Amino acid sequence: MVADKTYKGKSLKPGGGGKFAKLKDTLMKEGKSPESASAIAATIGRKKYGNKKMTTWSSQGKKRMKKGK
Repeated sequence: MVADKTYKGKSLKPGGGGKFAKLKDTLMKEGKSPESASAIAATIGRKKYGNKKMTTWSSQGKKRMKKGK
């Protein structure tokens, strides 16, 4: 079975936002609030990828949201 390459329209590659969204949804299903789930997912990402990469990806995601993509 081939795994999907996207999650809710976001790429599952590092920096694509799909892994973050998937983890956030999983945490919310476990009973976490959306804010708490985002914070936990960001902490895990920063530990795995480093502060510099996560900050870059975050700013890129915010720019994409501002453009409406």
